[in-house]
Amino acid sequence: MPSGSGDRIDAQPWSQMQVMTDQHRRFPPPWDVDDNGACFIVRDVNGQALGYVYYENEPGRRAAAGLLTRDEARRIAINIAKLPEQLKPQR
Repeated sequence: MPSGSGDRIDAQPWSQMQVMTDQHRRFPPPWDVDDNGACFIVRDVNGQALGYVYYENEPGRRAAAGLLTRDEARRIAINIAKLPEQLKPQR
């Protein structure tokens, strides 16, 4: 129980949760990836931005800022965009 709160929140086990259908999802698939020159943006089918994966092309700036290479950022963004397909229930 959270301290200072009289309310208890019970989390349902994963096995008891209902799997949402595609029409009820808040971020409907398919998800797509756009490159704006500084980052890759993962968007849902409605154009809602879901995530940004930043990169830097210049090695000196990349090392100083701890950013990813363009290829690393692209691969991560593509894998994020694949999540709805990977999380579909097996039939």
